Amino acid sequence: MKIDIEKLTEQELLDLNRKIIERLKFLSRERRHAKMLEFSIGDKVRFQPPDQEEKKGILVKYNKKTVSVVTETGESWNVAPQLLSKIVAPNEKAAPSSIMEVIRKIGR
Repeated sequence: MKIDIEKLTEQELLDLNRKIIERLKFLSRERRHAKMLEFSIGDKVRFQPPDQEEKKGILVKYNKKTVSVVTETGESWNVAPQLLSKIVAPNEKAAPSSIMEVIRKIGR
């Protein structure tokens, strides 16, 4: 759908702008939420604050736009989920991909 903005009135342009901004905010929230769902409370994570050394810690809480992480040194950080990476220990398997795997492991 092509829109000829040259023919729109000032009010129509303002309405279009408002709709575009709302849509962009919605898409941003959706991406952030999807990224947040890649992590679980209790996950070991790492992130790199600007101009600082890498931090490692445990995800302790979901917030509206960020997650709360408590670092190994006891610091508390609110971090955008897209800046996090999971830490999986070499002898530790990644999280099971299905509920059935969890149920099988519990049954052992």
